[in-house]
Amino acid sequence: MARNIRIAAAQLGPLHKADSRAAAVKRLTSLLREAHAMGAKFVVFPELALTTFFPRWWMEDQREVDERFFEKQIPSRETQPLFDEAKKHGIGFYLGYAELTPEGRRFNTAILVGPDGSIVGKYRKIHLPGHAEHKPKAAFQHLEKKYFEVGDLGFRVWKFMGTITGMLICNDRRWPEAFRVLALQGAEIVALGFNTPSENLHYPEPPALRVHHHLIMAQSMAFQNATWLVETAKAGTEDGFRMFGHSVIVAPTGEIAAKSQSEEDEVICHNCDIDLAANLKKTMFNFAAHRRPEHYRLIVERVGAEVTPAND
Repeated sequence: MARNIRIAAAQLGPLHKADSRAAAVKRLTSLLREAHAMGAKFVVFPELALTTFFPRWWMEDQREVDERFFEKQIPSRETQPLFDEAKKHGIGFYLGYAELTPEGRRFNTAILVGPDGSIVGKYRKIHLPGHAEHKPKAAFQHLEKKYFEVGDLGFRVWKFMGTITGMLICNDRRWPEAFRVLALQGAEIVALGFNTPSENLHYPEPPALRVHHHLIMAQSMAFQNATWLVETAKAGTEDGFRMFGHSVIVAPTGEIAAKSQSEEDEVICHNCDIDLAANLKKTMFNFAAHRRPEHYRLIVERVGAEVTPAND
C-alpha cells in the first residue's frame, strides 16, 4: 500500500525589524490555513520564522537582542495560536526560531511538531556561516557565529506521521555529510528552513548563480540520499536587504516537484509518495551493499583541506 503525505512549504515574505512576533505568528497561521485548504498534513516553515534575519546587524546590547529576537519558551503566549491552529486541523509542522535556553545558551533552532500539537523533535543548527567579528565596511553583517553556538544535538531523525523525518537548517544544505548522516538513519523526509541573502557578503557573485547553486544542491542532496527534501525560504527585502525565495519540494529522484514563484508569503504543496525511492535504496544507493567507510576516515579526521599526494 502506497504511503503518501501531502507536504507544504510555507514561504514567508519579508519580516522587518519593526515587525512583532504577533504579526509573524498571524502570517504563519494564515499560511497554515492555506496549506490546510490545499490538503497538506505537514507544513515546513522557514528558519528564524518569528523575526527578521537579525544576524545582519551588529548589536552590542545582548539583553536587548535576547528580548527582541530570542524565544525563551516554545510554545509561548505569542506563538500558541499557531500550535492551536495546527492541532485544530491535525497538521504537523517544522518551525525555525532563535532559542535562548534556561542556562543562557543561544541556538539557531528548529522543532518538529506533531498533528496533536506536541513537540516531537528539536534540532540546533550545526553549520553556522558568517563571522563573529564586526565588519564595519561590509554592506551588511552575517553574524551567526556571534549570536549562536554550534548546535549540540547532532543530526537525528524521528518517527513522524508514518515516516522517518530529519531536520536541517539553511547552511546545512551545503554540507553532504549532514544529509548522509540522516540517510544512514533511514531518513525519508528532510525538512529545512532557510534565510539566504541575494548578495554574497564575501565576494561578488551574480544573484542568479546563488539561486543556481541552491537548486542544484537541493536536487543532488535529495537524489544521492534517496529522500524527499523540503526547503522553505524567508524571502524578499527586509529593511533594504534582499533574500531570495525559490522554496522547493524535491523528490528522491532529484526532480523538483514544486517551487515557489515569488519572494512573498506563498504556499507550495505536493502529494509525496514516500516509497518513491524504494528502488534507489535497494540498488544504486544501497548503503549496506556499496558504502566503504574504511576509506572515508578523512571526512571525520580532518577539518580543513591539506595537500597529501601519493608518492608512488
